[in-house]
Amino acid sequence: MKQVIQNFKTGELYVDEVPNPSISENMVLVENKFSLISAGTERGTVKVGKASLIGKAKQRPDLVAQVLQNIKKEGLKATIDKVKTKLDSLKALGYSTSGVVAASMDSNSKFKPGDRVACAGQDYASHAEVVAIPQNLVVKIPDNVSFEEASFTTLGAIALQGVRQAEPRLGDKVCVIGLGLLGQLTVQLLKANGCRVFGVDLSKNLIDLAIKSGADGAMLRSDSNLNTAIDNFTEGHGFDSVIITAAAPSNDPIELSAVISRKKGKVIVVGAVKMDIPRDPDFYRKELELKMSCSYGPGRYDTVYEEDGVDYPFAYVRYTEQRNMETFLDLISQGTVKLKDLITHTFDISEAEKAYDIVLGKVDEPHIGILLAYPESETKKTSLVSVQSNAVSTVNIGFIGAGSFAQSYLIPYTKREGASLDTVVTTKGITAKNVATKFGFNNASSEAQDILNNPKINTVFIATPHNSHASYTMEALKAGKNVFVEKPLAMNYDELEEVKKVYQESNQKLMVGFNRRFSPIAEKIKSEFVNNGEPKVINIRVNAGFLPKDHWTQNKNVGGGRIIGEMCHFIDLMQYFTDSKPVKVYAASIKTDNQSLTSEDNISITVSFSDGSIGNLLYLGNGDKSLPKELIEVFSGGKVGRIHDFRKGDFHKGNKLAKLKLDGKGHKQEVAAFLKSLKENTEAPISFESIYLTTVTTFKVLDSLATGLPQDI
Repeated sequence: MKQVIQNFKTGELYVDEVPNPSISENMVLVENKFSLISAGTERGTVKVGKASLIGKAKQRPDLVAQVLQNIKKEGLKATIDKVKTKLDSLKALGYSTSGVVAASMDSNSKFKPGDRVACAGQDYASHAEVVAIPQNLVVKIPDNVSFEEASFTTLGAIALQGVRQAEPRLGDKVCVIGLGLLGQLTVQLLKANGCRVFGVDLSKNLIDLAIKSGADGAMLRSDSNLNTAIDNFTEGHGFDSVIITAAAPSNDPIELSAVISRKKGKVIVVGAVKMDIPRDPDFYRKELELKMSCSYGPGRYDTVYEEDGVDYPFAYVRYTEQRNMETFLDLISQGTVKLKDLITHTFDISEAEKAYDIVLGKVDEPHIGILLAYPESETKKTSLVSVQSNAVSTVNIGFIGAGSFAQSYLIPYTKREGASLDTVVTTKGITAKNVATKFGFNNASSEAQDILNNPKINTVFIATPHNSHASYTMEALKAGKNVFVEKPLAMNYDELEEVKKVYQESNQKLMVGFNRRFSPIAEKIKSEFVNNGEPKVINIRVNAGFLPKDHWTQNKNVGGGRIIGEMCHFIDLMQYFTDSKPVKVYAASIKTDNQSLTSEDNISITVSFSDGSIGNLLYLGNGDKSLPKELIEVFSGGKVGRIHDFRKGDFHKGNKLAKLKLDGKGHKQEVAAFLKSLKENTEAPISFESIYLTTVTTFKVLDSLATGLPQDI
């Protein structure tokens, strides 16, 4: 399918053929008819992409701080590789579209193929022939509303939320600062509320359009008579509320709003403006109320609402972002909101670059509402796109999932080991196309079946969200593929037993990404204890850091939580050092009334092993980032080995200290070991029994927390 793309590294903007997206639970697949370019928002987005590296850094100082922190934890080289991966990406543009439902997996069976719908969401409702949208960001279009009009729905919901924040009453006098597309819609919505509306902008064309849209008055910001006109318009009292819909780097909109507001008036910020709030004289003396308006409305940025499809109760949250979208379409249907005069340009998707030339000012042409149209096309039905034609080697690999981790730690190492990269699959076609081009895959796809049904592919790497690991592993094994799956292997006992059964019935190799046992420093320390003949005591302290509850790994149905998703690494490392089976586990976590904390992220785990060894894991989410993340200590036979963040270590024996400098967490080595086992047809680097026991142990940790008792493994 065709999609508008910006290369975030170079800033280049173009239309390209990418695989159409796939859908999963709570999603709706839509064939677009029209999409709206939000000139203000997208102009800013594109300009950031076109900026130099220093320019990008200046605009995102928060990310610069993260980079500096990462250097301390993982080193300069690893951080540079991560940054390069992030920068060398393709960005989807657009967030307001209309089209026809092609397929739906919404939980309410509300949407059917053929339904006319409007869609919202950055990275969802993109400028593309086909889009996959979360169900709560899709609404049906009334019969008398055209696709062109419906493509304004997201912008309409943003404007509507701003008006709701102002809580206008019949007869209120309201000023709209910024009369771009969002401001024009705000003017019409305020008039529908029975308000008297005054507009302010820098453009004479937009002033005239606002008057045509129904504003009772509008003037240029530069007009020397502006304050006098406003004083007369408000009869000397000032505006009941001011809604700022401008996008400006200056503080002028905020300062102006304070001057023109009445005492105890409201200032609503919808647009992206500088916000240095001057206390004196007006904000303080007038006791002004300053409010932010959050995008489309309640539900925005809530992953449970937007991604999981859980709606808010109608009685308690009357207007969610979806219900704001429905209301805006209803206002169009009634003729209350009129959009004809706001559409200045319509371009075919193949000519999108011309549209952005206007948006970016390369072509000096008055504009406000620019639409992209999507005529019928056969390519929109395609999930598989050919990228190049490289030779196939003995190990021919398909990747299911290719996020930043896979791009940083898995894909580069498979290529260095001489394997051929056949097909990469991600749910978003733009990501698959980017990864395929960047790393040299022959094909890009959005459907896993394009890998599983390809007889030329003999090995599958799985790096998807945790809840799909077991199912993809079983499908790949049944298809006769060798499998490397990132941890965890499974999310519960039932999944694990199913995987075990399928594995035992197959003749394929299965590897799980427990990388730390392959780190050079772990191998060196283990070698020092060979033939020791004595049980070991292993202490592992992980200063993992805080993760909010809305992070996907904390979602029990998607990530499984950090015990299953992350602590498995350290259970495996204990097995590696002891060369014995875990037989019993006991766990205790903190107890707190602080609802922002996840108790299980602050936990003490003790594992007993069959050779008499014990392992202690202290995993902490309540520490400070300045402390190194991982400290591993192994005690036995009068010797002590220590690992500091897998970047350095030391070994104590014979009353002497030996410093160890062996960097790396073992990602490169684990991939190399797995591919070597395939080429030489030897045993997989980690036995299935060990993988199985590690996974079971994490489940037993949860059981121990639930019961307060030790659990036999």
